[in-house]
Amino acid sequence: MEQYKQEFIEFMVQSQVLKFGDFTLKSGRRSPFFMNAGAYVTGTQLRKLGEYYAKAIHDNFGLDFDVLFGPAYKGIPLSVATTMAISELYGKDIRYCSNRKEAKDHGDTGILLGSKLKDGDRVVMIEDVTTSGKSIEETFPIVKAQGNVEVKGLIVSLNRLERGKGEKSALEEVQDLYHFPTAAIVTMSEVTEYLYNRECQGQIVINDDIKLALDAYYSQYGASTIHFK
Repeated sequence: MEQYKQEFIEFMVQSQVLKFGDFTLKSGRRSPFFMNAGAYVTGTQLRKLGEYYAKAIHDNFGLDFDVLFGPAYKGIPLSVATTMAISELYGKDIRYCSNRKEAKDHGDTGILLGSKLKDGDRVVMIEDVTTSGKSIEETFPIVKAQGNVEVKGLIVSLNRLERGKGEKSALEEVQDLYHFPTAAIVTMSEVTEYLYNRECQGQIVINDDIKLALDAYYSQYGASTIHFK
């Protein structure tokens, strides 16, 4: 596993973004882990987060694109932090763009903020996590409505590896439906493999009990196309 992935896993735990225990999700599922990207709140955290995203984008999609699009609302700081990191790490200026929930009719008008999209733009979309694909369902038409725009891919921080609407994972469903590649900084398989019986932040985050709970959870809700370690 790449060094930046290992560091990102520890960073999620340290930032209390990724927690293990007993959680009830919006879907009603009882999960042994919970991710809340809203817990990234400091300048230092956002700077590091942007760097991890930048490295994952570089590894998965390269840098031959023009705009990083972050769907409102969580995608807005993600797109800003990551474009800054791409500039600092790779010396490449990428524009950022996000959508508004409601179109603005004065000043900087329209549905978009940041850079406008134009014909010929190549776009990578960025999110925290994709569980149902609803955000992409809402924003993909907005992006495509701006002209002859090519979506090069979608990057998220964590691939939960759970079933979406069918038997495949939500990221696989997005890929099949919209015909662009999807990727994540890390998957839950990689998180589990790295943290199992390893001390992190002074404790064993995934002990035998948590590992058993994860195995049981993925035997019930795991995507059929993915092998969970």
